Amino acid sequence: MGALYSEPAEFKDPSFGIELVTQTRQNIIEKYSEMQQAIPDLWGDVLQVYASGERHVIVEFVSSGTAPNGSKWKLPICTIFTIENRLITEDYSYYDRL
Repeated sequence: MGALYSEPAEFKDPSFGIELVTQTRQNIIEKYSEMQQAIPDLWGDVLQVYASGERHVIVEFVSSGTAPNGSKWKLPICTIFTIENRLITEDYSYYDRL
């Protein structure tokens, strides 16, 4: 997954707080590897994909899995990707952390 991103890429994600965060490919690989280890059945069901102009793609999906305490969860997420030179340069995700 890290290979899909530019080096570095910009992220806006509630897991990082409210500020824009710069991540390297290695940061991205580590984050998703840790998530997969903590939640082995982590899955994303894509609901819709929208093109917006020549550089933006909007993806609506529902992330789901089983938390380490055994509880199952589902989380609706909307992500806006900015793509330049066939790589994701910006990844802005929106979801409710509650």
